[in-house]
Amino acid sequence: MAKVKRVPFIAGNWKMNLDHLQSIAFVQKLAWTLKDANHDFGVDGAEVAVFPPFTDLRSVQTLVAADKLDVRFGGQDLSEHDSGAYTGEISGAFLSSLDCRYVLVGHSERRTMHGETDEQLARKVAAALKHGLVPVLCVGETADDLEAHGPSAVPVAQLKAGLAGLAGLAGLSGTPELVVAYEPVWAIGSGKAATPEQAEQVAARLRETLAEVLGDDVAAATRILYGGSVKSSNIASLMREPNIDGALVGGASLDVAEFASISRFSKHVGT
Repeated sequence: MAKVKRVPFIAGNWKMNLDHLQSIAFVQKLAWTLKDANHDFGVDGAEVAVFPPFTDLRSVQTLVAADKLDVRFGGQDLSEHDSGAYTGEISGAFLSSLDCRYVLVGHSERRTMHGETDEQLARKVAAALKHGLVPVLCVGETADDLEAHGPSAVPVAQLKAGLAGLAGLAGLSGTPELVVAYEPVWAIGSGKAATPEQAEQVAARLRETLAEVLGDDVAAATRILYGGSVKSSNIASLMREPNIDGALVGGASLDVAEFASISRFSKHVGT
């Protein structure tokens, strides 16, 4: 597999926290904190993104554009549909018009609380790419899955199912970009992250799967994140693993100082 330099990526999933006014204060403080720490955004540094509630996105977009902040942002979910009678749904076209770069697809909370199926998530992956968004496809196993099937069987199956959404995108020019986030459900919110060795074992298998489905070049370029009780105290050890390129951060992303620390550690390890 070709060696490609992958930019470290730290993504903060706020879930249902922070209103639009709080989001403005948070992003301002985050950007200042990263700048004060000599954070480099882009090829030579870590990419940092936040995923606010939908009601915050316009405020975040306006702030980032006006102040030219080095923070990306994205949606926590999107509809598989472009438009129509789908009350409460958010089209990828709406996210794209707000300059979102990314969108989460298949977070474990969407899979469990909202019953989203692999087939539906494949359509969401396709919808994201259709509207110029980079899907962050979330995969991960429960404690029961781990005991019954081992450490990578369920995440690999979920990844393969999600990639099925690429089948109808032959009309798109170039190779679709995506990010894969491995989040063991048993680690989310537990305070106990997977060990670096456990996370690497699954990440390596996910990259092998990407190579099988999309080819070596795409597999080498695709960033694989780890999520589940990520903190500034464990990010460096996680990112020393060759197939882990960043983190999808939950609770710690609501603390500016902690989230900035995670971003700084990722930069130093990843460059």
